Amino acid sequence: MKLERNVKLLEWHNFFVSFVLWGPIAILYFAKVSGSYALGLSVFSVAMLTAALFELPTGIYSDLIGRRNTLILGAVSYVVGFVFYALGGSYLMLLVGAVFEGLARSFYSGNNDALLYDSLAESNQKHELSAVMGKVGAMGQWALAGAGLLGGVIANWSFQWVMWVSVIPQIICLGLSLFIVDTEKLERGKSNIYSHLKEAVLNFKKNKKLRLLTVGDILGFGMGEASFQFRSAFIASLWPIWAIGVAQILSNIGAAVSFRLSGRFIKKFKAIVWLITGGLYSKVINLVALIFPSVLSPVLMTTTSIFYGVGQVAKSTLLQQEFGDKQRATMGSLSSFGGSVFFAIFAVVLGFVADITSPRTALMGVTLAQFVTVWVYWKISKMDVIVAS
Repeated sequence: MKLERNVKLLEWHNFFVSFVLWGPIAILYFAKVSGSYALGLSVFSVAMLTAALFELPTGIYSDLIGRRNTLILGAVSYVVGFVFYALGGSYLMLLVGAVFEGLARSFYSGNNDALLYDSLAESNQKHELSAVMGKVGAMGQWALAGAGLLGGVIANWSFQWVMWVSVIPQIICLGLSLFIVDTEKLERGKSNIYSHLKEAVLNFKKNKKLRLLTVGDILGFGMGEASFQFRSAFIASLWPIWAIGVAQILSNIGAAVSFRLSGRFIKKFKAIVWLITGGLYSKVINLVALIFPSVLSPVLMTTTSIFYGVGQVAKSTLLQQEFGDKQRATMGSLSSFGGSVFFAIFAVVLGFVADITSPRTALMGVTLAQFVTVWVYWKISKMDVIVAS
């Protein structure tokens, strides 16, 4: 019963951790405080670099010490980071906030999926992983939709207040994390961190499919997250500030439905099929919206969210199937480590290109580059065909 409660708590935890009112206007706020798109995006980069720096220690900590403690530390870090963002006033304050946000990301990245998997496995419900991941992901998207609506209204009045109100949901997350329980099967402290990490790395070395999935995850996250965080700069050239939140809401509603139905979709077609199909649709639609900019472009771009939820669940399901039980969080952190480092570099480059050219031109370049992830997943689908034959 306690482990089943974990699943429900994680759903609500994901809701409140995602209730970030400043999401739609983040790049506008950071660029305003720092003075340029490049410096504004560098705040995201610092958060990701910090996440990368602590990915492995926190993943190993989760495997050897416990999921619950890791979740609590992540919640505390988010509260502190968001407070520094809200204080603002200088680029330095934003960087301090980014460091704590990055630390929080590292605590959550490998840990939360592992906690969900462990809770289901010990309750003999492992077969429900895709469906439950979809429910958890949907809660986050509904939260983003609500936050986008409220954040857009408040942002039209004050960016600073948007940042302060965003601290409250993170405090709620901290409270929820205190009621989480660890699974009894979690093996603690039975190996030192070096041998534990070595075993996790060897799993990547031996498993070609896992390596390709990880490459796709790293490239997809780095380019996808950077372009999504920067998309508001393009939308702001077409819509008023208050309406940016509307675009965010439409995206989140589509993603929420996609997450909620992802379990059914993946049962009907293979997970890898959704990664390829969704990837192609998203890139083509974004290119059309950017090449022919109009007031309808933001609406067109939001339609890509219908594949986002099922794509995320498909990717997570495939990765969890390939991870070893004893290093589940550590291996997830290794993948997140690569994604964070790549994002940190890519986001700054994107910002410089936008400063030199325009947000639209920079986003067009990113979209073209993202087709490489579709090719990676296509390679994985061919591996599955060979194995099946």
